[in-house]
Amino acid sequence: MRVLQLCNKSPWPPVEGGSIAMKAMTDSMLTQGHVVKVLAMSTSKCPVKTEDIPDDFKEKTRFSTGKVDLRVRPVKAFFSLFKRNSYIVKRFESDDFRNALRNTLLARQFDIIILETLYLTPYLEDIREMSNAAVVLRSHNVEHKIWKRYAANTRAPLKKWYLKKLSKELERYEKNHINDYDGILPITSIDKDFYENQGARGLIMAHPFALDTKKHQQRSTNRDNSCLFHLGSMDWLPNQEGISWFLDKVWHNVKRQHPQLNFCLAGRNIPLEMMRRRDPGLIIDGEVPDAHNYMQSKNIMIVPLFSGSGIRIKIVEGMLNKNVIITTTVGAEGIDCEPGKHLLIANNETEFEEKINWCMENPSEARQIGEAASTLVSEKYDMKESALRLTQYFQQLKNTQDS
Repeated sequence: MRVLQLCNKSPWPPVEGGSIAMKAMTDSMLTQGHVVKVLAMSTSKCPVKTEDIPDDFKEKTRFSTGKVDLRVRPVKAFFSLFKRNSYIVKRFESDDFRNALRNTLLARQFDIIILETLYLTPYLEDIREMSNAAVVLRSHNVEHKIWKRYAANTRAPLKKWYLKKLSKELERYEKNHINDYDGILPITSIDKDFYENQGARGLIMAHPFALDTKKHQQRSTNRDNSCLFHLGSMDWLPNQEGISWFLDKVWHNVKRQHPQLNFCLAGRNIPLEMMRRRDPGLIIDGEVPDAHNYMQSKNIMIVPLFSGSGIRIKIVEGMLNKNVIITTTVGAEGIDCEPGKHLLIANNETEFEEKINWCMENPSEARQIGEAASTLVSEKYDMKESALRLTQYFQQLKNTQDS
């Protein structure tokens, strides 16, 4: 089939959860022989450098971009509080991207158009005007849940009020548009239940993130046991919240008990205030050239998430790479795994300390958790089966539309 994939950031380079998930979708479609066109937003937050994208990827996906300015405008943000629209979504509207989309729809016909995340919905009117394609929302998260949880975990009264307001407007927007799509592809069964319970009439299928598990098999045997680590996009608010909490509440006690340990922090767009921290044993590695090599050079991965939705892509990758994952109940949401067997759950300071101590004192048993996690991901999150299910979904959607 001819598929247009609209992305709120570039799938390349696949260095953080969103771009990794989008590229996995692209690869799944290409392996099934679909003709894929990728139109991605080049934003002020994640600008696209087309010269850095491999020619092979650009050719296979007919890759192009449209510019979107995501800088927060304080005046617009303030006055949006008194309107019944979502400023979080409205920021993604852009004349340049709209023109790129309309030119694409004029130049080609498509069978399926995929909206990667809720943030592409401002362009639905253009799509319906210019195309008869079936429109599918690829739901990475139930977006308002992230903001609602983030607001609940915020203590500053004014900020808490503002975030609550944003989350309510986003929830209203998300629910109001729930029947604007011909199909919905949530990334977890939990999110699938949300859409069904809200009365979504489009064709819904839970379609988890998938990996080319053979491509990412073990490449490194030397692991640094002296360094806990976190790897994730640090411009994502739940990651900032979780890591700040871990450093403030947990890390200093762990460091006193295990003086040899360091905590390595890697990821793109680490905030300046975090870069300036001088916590003992904190090593800021920043953006790393190869995430898989980085994961395979270490053992214990710390993912202290208290807000979010969907599935944590980096946790699944860490599991494949045989890392021992210590995360929260929220962090493990949507991953088809057994706590204690495939990863470790900790929801407060004491539990994080206990789980870290256990790993340090029982290295052989900890390695078994990493091995079991890798086996699980290879069996349940492999791209080959996922790609086949996606093609069957597309065909069912097209048959429904044609009947």
